[in-house]
Amino acid sequence: MAQHAPPARGARLGRAVGANGSGSTVGTVSTVSGVVLLLPGASRWSPGPVRPLARALARAGAADGLVAHAVLHCGASRAEGAGWAADEVVRRYGDVPVCLAGYDAGGRAALAAAGHDAVNSVLALAPCLAEPSVGGSPEPVKQLLGRRVLIVHGTNDAHSDPELSFRFATRAKKANRETCRFEVHSDGHRLREHQAEVVALSVDFVLGSMFSGRYSRPVTDALAAPPPLGLRMPLASGFGRSLRTAPGR
Repeated sequence: MAQHAPPARGARLGRAVGANGSGSTVGTVSTVSGVVLLLPGASRWSPGPVRPLARALARAGAADGLVAHAVLHCGASRAEGAGWAADEVVRRYGDVPVCLAGYDAGGRAALAAAGHDAVNSVLALAPCLAEPSVGGSPEPVKQLLGRRVLIVHGTNDAHSDPELSFRFATRAKKANRETCRFEVHSDGHRLREHQAEVVALSVDFVLGSMFSGRYSRPVTDALAAPPPLGLRMPLASGFGRSLRTAPGR
């Protein structure tokens, strides 16, 4: 078990939401079996889908013992904060699977910090990835090996170039076959127009990766498809409405 360490550059965990947490609306599960670390974007005025995702995970993951924590920090390195938070999860809850789920700058941090031993999956929503400088190296992908990875990006994102996440996903898929990417057509950086579908897709991916090993058909197909098909998977309007009755769910 990891030793307790001081917060990295001011990083700290927000209150637990979900099973066994003070912020839970469920509160019926005494054992924590998995933790989602939510990494917000660069601006607290633009939280994107992080808050509704936390609430949806608390509801959908209650029976499995899922807890969600926001990673709060005032420092410069979000990836460093994510790594500290994963250590803190191990200290608090023991050997449980961790999903790093980030939006905007938090999405980039989630991808970068995926090499932590406790992490089994990564969810990156509209990640702000950097264009490599002339002669410079692209963002690394080897840390994603052995993790389930889902990237979601709006095609009309004017803040974070969706083509950069596609190129990243293409390289990631070569290192790790368990990588997929969904495109939200006509949506922008905040993923507001199709928020319900984005949240439903995210919950399906997180619960499948951390507990059941089963996914909805679109996610299963995206993970199995070779590039570019599984990396430009369209997110269908109304996704999530029929998951409760879908086969294998």
